[in-house]
Amino acid sequence: MGELFGTDGIRGIANEHPMTVEMAVNIGRAAAFLFRKSKKKSSIIIGKDTRISGDMIEHALVSGICSMGTDAYLAGIIPTPGVAFITSSTDSTAGVVISASHNPFYDNGIKIFKEDGQKLSDEIESEIEHLVQNGDIHTLCKSVRKPGTVYKIDDAVKRYSDFLVSTLPKSCSLQGVKIVIDCSNGATYKIAPEIFKKLGADVETLFDSPDGENINENCGSQHPEALKKRVVETGADIGLAFDGDGDRLIAVNEKGDILTGDQILAICAKDMKLRGALKNNTVVSTIMSNMGLGTALKEMNIDHVKTKVGDRHVLEKMLSAGAVLGGEESGHMIFLDYHTTGDGILAGLRLVEAMSSQLKPLSELAEIIHLFPQVLINVEVTKKPDIREVPVIVNKIESVESCMGEKGRVLVRYSGTQPLCRIMVEGPDIDEIRKHCQQIADIVNQELGKCRL
Repeated sequence: MGELFGTDGIRGIANEHPMTVEMAVNIGRAAAFLFRKSKKKSSIIIGKDTRISGDMIEHALVSGICSMGTDAYLAGIIPTPGVAFITSSTDSTAGVVISASHNPFYDNGIKIFKEDGQKLSDEIESEIEHLVQNGDIHTLCKSVRKPGTVYKIDDAVKRYSDFLVSTLPKSCSLQGVKIVIDCSNGATYKIAPEIFKKLGADVETLFDSPDGENINENCGSQHPEALKKRVVETGADIGLAFDGDGDRLIAVNEKGDILTGDQILAICAKDMKLRGALKNNTVVSTIMSNMGLGTALKEMNIDHVKTKVGDRHVLEKMLSAGAVLGGEESGHMIFLDYHTTGDGILAGLRLVEAMSSQLKPLSELAEIIHLFPQVLINVEVTKKPDIREVPVIVNKIESVESCMGEKGRVLVRYSGTQPLCRIMVEGPDIDEIRKHCQQIADIVNQELGKCRL
């Protein structure tokens, strides 16, 4: 990762570096410059979530893009995977999403897709960083005599919705299925309920009234407590919780149990294998996946490949392994037979399809995987040195790993989008791993934390 890009684009507090208007103008210029090489007249799709700063960043990006002679097509409020779909299904040279995903409303971010709907490689991100940071990017547009034009795509959401509906076989009916959907006051607030209603489901919607400041606030994939309660109260068959930009899914079964991305992966893997749709008999996940996922896949005789955190790394590994199913514990799911990026609504459709095809409730489907207890502590840090170069932290990690042996594991990594160090300890005994996790967190806080001990 460079100075601008984290594991999922550029992200920060709106109006502070790197999410300033000036930076957005230059990122727009850099993207337009890099993605116009192969076409005489280029165009870039722009979508956003419901954050109050979205309009500000959008106008700045548009200015930068048009200053390079590239047209800007505005898709409005639309889930991140919707922008990827519109980009790949049109003659556009790139797509840009203005969103900070599951972060609070005061944050915002910029995610960029190539013309094929895939996220950028490390090399392209480095090129953009170089263009933006070398101080001369404003000179690139001086020779442009025909600035780009701004257009509005009035049917962007409908196009994306029609695509999602088309991924379900006509024989799969949701008639009689009761679903509660938590839209996180974000980009899915209109499209998600409409899709499931169109397919015949009985839908109740939570957190579907965005005001620019309530996105992800005690709701969505990060906070599914209200969804859990409502599913039980209404006797629903399933609850679906999306994050602010709609590329994640966390589910709730009919008993009110929360299902993580790992559980959803296992359920979909089995269903796809039963239908002969699991190409190369392989599932890709990240190093953050629960040990229980690997055990479950092994019992189903499915190959399991792990990669670095970030759905773009999952996609890269899927492409090299010839896999069509991959995802993250956090709820990013990629169904490569249908789409090029993580898609929360698509994952929800696949999950409901599994319930329908196997004629089983979600709680029974989830019995194929037993999760090991995990404890995750986030420590706010003021700097991010290589963990391996901080001896006192390394020593503590090695001590815990030695104590746990092969029955558990420790993972310490920085967030790619926030000033946080994430400490995760996993093992069979919840009290033991909680103690170990806190001990490592205390050391990290002592050495790197904002609130030094």
